[in-house]
Amino acid sequence: MKALQWMLLAVTVAALLWGAPVRAAEPAADSAAQPGGEPRAQAADHPAVSDAKAMALAASVAFVTAVSILGAAYAVGRIGSAALGAAAEKPELLLRSLPFVGLAEGLAVIGFIVAVILLNKF
Repeated sequence: MKALQWMLLAVTVAALLWGAPVRAAEPAADSAAQPGGEPRAQAADHPAVSDAKAMALAASVAFVTAVSILGAAYAVGRIGSAALGAAAEKPELLLRSLPFVGLAEGLAVIGFIVAVILLNKF
């Protein structure tokens, strides 16, 4: 159990460190003003995102993805082994246990969807 905790910690830290360098694109200084000298309005489609907010969003995306995939892998491992153990004793239980494995795998899909939604916040 201790090795699993260390592995989970290492994966989470690695995901946070690799996902952190995401930065928002900032307009160049010379293109910020119109020819009349007035500052140009920010486009409504791409509001300025501070570096801290971009880092927080990237860290949350990395954390959501890592935790959901690790949780789904753990659940599929536990449910799959129990399903195969039950199928070894009663073969007719194999088809009844497959939806539970699919529900556990759905956790990873939901985590991926949440990560994509968070990425769209940039």
